[in-house]
Parts: sequence; C-alpha cells; structure tokens
Amino acid sequence: MKAEEPVLRAHEVEMWDYVVLTALREGPAPTQSELAVSAGRDKTRLIPILDRLEARGLLRRTPDPADRRNRVVALTADGRELVESCRAGIREVEAELLAGLDGHERRTFVIVLDRLADTARDR
Repeated sequence: MKAEEPVLRAHEVEMWDYVVLTALREGPAPTQSELAVSAGRDKTRLIPILDRLEARGLLRRTPDPADRRNRVVALTADGRELVESCRAGIREVEAELLAGLDGHERRTFVIVLDRLADTARDR
C-alpha cells in the first residue's frame, strides 16, 4: 500500500520482503512451498526474495531433518526485530489515516476489512 511505502523504505524493505517476514513472524515455515502459499507468492518468485532476506541476515534456511529435500525457513533475531519495527511504523500510519473516524466507524471498518481478507484468503 502506498501509505506503508515510506515506513518500508526507511527499513530498506520492499513490500514482498515485508509480506514474507510477516508470514514467518508466527513461526518457521516447514517448507519454502508452504511459505509461498501463506505469503500468496509463486514459489519461483519467492526464491529471490528469500535469497535477499537471507543475505541480509533476516532469515535462515536449514535442511529439514525429516526430509532433506525441503528447507525450513525461519526468522533470525534481526529479522524479528525488523518486522516488529516495520509493524510499529505501519500501525502509526494506520492510526493517522483512521484519525478522522469515530469509534463506531473504526469498528465497522475493521469488520469489513476482516471479511474482505477472509474472502480473498478463501479464493
């Protein structure tokens, strides 16, 4: 989103980098393929993003002990710190954007957004 771009630029992160980091925030991805699905990105387009983030020390890929063909992808401490800092900055921007809405309007807006996100996820 355009409003988030200055926050991400300040952290030298592209939007898809942030999407991947956020997808890993809850825990490691069992495989790169599963990460691609959760991030909504084709696996072939995900590899350069993972390469870039790994080179920056923001994530690590290790062989899966159960299946050496797969690689487990996880955030490093630096990656976790970066994604939390980006999230905080984005929350500030969102608060500024929503400042003109009263409490009822904000709750309604969030409900509608959640419903749209659920619909998009189910497609």
